[in-house]
Amino acid sequence: MSMLKEFKEFAIQGNMIDMAVGIIVGAAFGKIVSSFVADVVMPPIGVMVGGVDFTKLAVTLKEAAGDVPAVTLNYGNFIQTLVDFTIVAFAIFMVIKLINKLKKAEAAAPPEPTKEELLLTEIRDLLKSKN
Repeated sequence: MSMLKEFKEFAIQGNMIDMAVGIIVGAAFGKIVSSFVADVVMPPIGVMVGGVDFTKLAVTLKEAAGDVPAVTLNYGNFIQTLVDFTIVAFAIFMVIKLINKLKKAEAAAPPEPTKEELLLTEIRDLLKSKN
């Protein structure tokens, strides 16, 4: 089998398409969460801790000199990114928990008997009643 044909079969599989859609939706979800954290969650937290804008929290490692900008350690952005990650991780956890719950409910329900099984059950019951 040629490599091109193998690649075509691989790329067209349902799992690859599902994964691509998941990645695209995940990227969009990440942007939504980042905006939610930056624009909705962090400002009230900043006000509660004394009017701090977390994105501006930094430690200057080297002062600016002429045309060379200052070198800073922006730990406020890091804190905001940690909050982003925590929210995304929790959302993914809840989705996976829901999926697992649905799988367990689906697996717990026994399948309905087929027509053949019903017919065989009736025959068995008739034979038992004749004895």
